[in-house]
Amino acid sequence: MRLGQLTDCYLPVINGVTSFVRLFKRTLAEMGAEPYVFTSGYPNYADDEPNVLRSPGVPMGSTGYYAYLNYSAHAWELVNTMDVLHVHHPLLAASLARRVSRRRGQPVIFTSHTRYDLYAHYYLPFLPARTAAALMAAWMRHVARGFDLILAVSAAAETMLRAMRVTAPIEVIPNGIALEPYTRAWQAGRGDPAARAALGLPAAGFVAMYVGRLGLEKNLPLLLDAFEQARRQAPEAVLALVGGGPLEAELRRAAQRPGLAGAVHFLGRRPNEAIPALVANADAFVTASVTEGHPIAVIEALAAGLPVVALDVPGIRETISSGENGRLASPGPDAAASAAALGATLAEVARAPTLRQALSDGARASAQQYSIQATTRRILDSYKALLRERGRSAQIILGR
Repeated sequence: MRLGQLTDCYLPVINGVTSFVRLFKRTLAEMGAEPYVFTSGYPNYADDEPNVLRSPGVPMGSTGYYAYLNYSAHAWELVNTMDVLHVHHPLLAASLARRVSRRRGQPVIFTSHTRYDLYAHYYLPFLPARTAAALMAAWMRHVARGFDLILAVSAAAETMLRAMRVTAPIEVIPNGIALEPYTRAWQAGRGDPAARAALGLPAAGFVAMYVGRLGLEKNLPLLLDAFEQARRQAPEAVLALVGGGPLEAELRRAAQRPGLAGAVHFLGRRPNEAIPALVANADAFVTASVTEGHPIAVIEALAAGLPVVALDVPGIRETISSGENGRLASPGPDAAASAAALGATLAEVARAPTLRQALSDGARASAQQYSIQATTRRILDSYKALLRERGRSAQIILGR
């Protein structure tokens, strides 16, 4: 079975979608399929995996995305031979998938990775927020007419799509991760003083870690405010930020204010393969994001045995059960109140080693349901069902 993964962004950009597509592609190949990635940009990037087709595009600033209207001749020839087209972004990749499907009749599946309703003003920053959200909803309704199935990564993502009045069938399948590297990191021991020292972190004391893009959509200024408040009750706590992005310079300046100076460590961008050993040096994972679908960084933290401290918002509450695998803080009526609530919750976890141990045990147990093998099998079942509906059962070669 030839499976085309269509995405507007891929490596060397590291984010939740590119991380998932890379791992999903590898798992599909291990299960006997023949997966391809069709993307654009970074023409000089040397891929370390087979079957990645890059077409020319125009860089869209520093976003990591490229604007493109078509695939190269070689990519176009190959994409037409795919049995299933799986779209991971709703803009350019979705439009191209519809064009291919109209010619060849392949089923088209779309995974809704992101809270597009909340991200609309990041995609269309020149418009008022309500106008941007309305346009995004209209676009989603338009492109979804070409989708045979939409995979929502969480109940929150499904609710968003229903609110946008998308009419395509929707199935909820959460993101999957490779559990084994996090299990090995856990077994190797957490909080090793030498490993912490190599990262510039204190050998003892509470380390809260955030892993992800340093972008405005991740609510990181509020995270710094919350951490500053947490340190008033847990002055030994430090915060490690893993990742890069357009907000990094601003965050570095903010981290110099008196309540934070010396307590916020910027560990920079790290390859996916380095994340398991990195998070093993933390005592908890913390995020202030309110725009998540089903964050991969959160389920990776759970697999590493890290309690997750976050705001009680859609996309997070489906994964974190407060008191079992993390602690959720109720958002307030404004940013200051939300920061106070998150800071108090983080301080509570920082000051209670017994609570952390119980939450850590719950974190590792809850992560088992997000095995990439299990979620990939569910997606393959969806592929097979769509192929059968189109009378292409002869091409279903998996499951042997």
